[in-house]
Amino acid sequence: ICLMSLRTSAILSGAMSASAARIGPQLTNRLALDRRPSRRCRTSATIRAVMTPPDKLGAKPTGHNAPNPGVAERAILRTGSRMPLLGLGTWKIPKEQTPALVETAIRKGWRHLDCACDYGNEREVGAGIRAALTEDPTISRDDLWVTSKLWNTYHRHEHVRDACLRTLDDLGLEYLDLYLVHFPISLKFVPFETRYPPEWVHDPDASDPADRVMVHDPVPIAETWRAMEQLVDEGLVKNIGVCNFNVSLLADLLATARVKPAVLQIESHPYLSQTHLVNYARSKQVHVTAFSPLGSAGYVEMGWTKPTEGAINEACVKAAATARGVSPGQVLLRWALQRGTSAIPKTTKVARLDENIDVFGWTLSDAEMSAIDALNRNKRYNDPAEFCVGMGGPCPIYD
Repeated sequence: ICLMSLRTSAILSGAMSASAARIGPQLTNRLALDRRPSRRCRTSATIRAVMTPPDKLGAKPTGHNAPNPGVAERAILRTGSRMPLLGLGTWKIPKEQTPALVETAIRKGWRHLDCACDYGNEREVGAGIRAALTEDPTISRDDLWVTSKLWNTYHRHEHVRDACLRTLDDLGLEYLDLYLVHFPISLKFVPFETRYPPEWVHDPDASDPADRVMVHDPVPIAETWRAMEQLVDEGLVKNIGVCNFNVSLLADLLATARVKPAVLQIESHPYLSQTHLVNYARSKQVHVTAFSPLGSAGYVEMGWTKPTEGAINEACVKAAATARGVSPGQVLLRWALQRGTSAIPKTTKVARLDENIDVFGWTLSDAEMSAIDALNRNKRYNDPAEFCVGMGGPCPIYD
């Protein structure tokens, strides 16, 4: 989901000990397993779709620092893996802030970290993980869920494994819980030694501004996916999936994939609910993760929207927040979870780590959910059809 990157590279080492993860009971439209495969099982578990209404959970815990059992709630993927429903997005977190923020997040109960090569801070994320595990030996690597993403310049089969290994090296990990194809956009390969992360423009240092553009390299998704499947076979990643795919692309991939995508990560918030896509993915046992779940907030600093715009300012959202003594942002996150998706909000503020994770133990009413659903206006903030125009684009992948 990124546009801008920072440069990274390093190793984080640590013991990889097994640890059981508890699953919370409050999951709507979840996939429940008939059996639980071994931790390194390479085949899909038998699954059955289960429609579970939200539990009536009672009052919200007192105070944002109160112990919150909901942080253990996880989505059960088609492989049997259990992914925490709430994750910390690391896009646009400055490198100098990342280690301390990640360490603090883990110590506060966050167990899901959403990363990417293109974010440029995976080395710093790894440093934060190492610090947290060193500080608290009761937390093991297996308690965490770490997602990363394959960048556009590494789509050719021969580059996928090296890109994954570079990410693992930077994070200091032996395996990823989830590896996603970042965009259905393939660009010309840029060697690590030339520039890493490579970003969008092939040669940003070109003397002629006209040459500072993207250079496309038409790689079939099937070729990239075969290499992704081999990462699973090798045990480098436990689950694979895609980002920013529409129904047609997802359907085509599902028709040919040997290892089916476990997760689809898309922009989703009340102004862009993408209900048809979410429902289609769910019908195919592909879990949906919402990025930018708070809507416009992350795009104000980039000049892509105004501070006053966004669902967080809507009356129905504020009313629901007031009724429960929570923030409008918490209401938006609760809406995302209650409709059956996971969410990966980003923040650089420690106080927001407490606030954003405190979205369990209470629910929105059917009327409140319907009112927020009605806010949809198909408003997309992160669209390469728009932001790639100045880089030799556009890339209208959603049209």
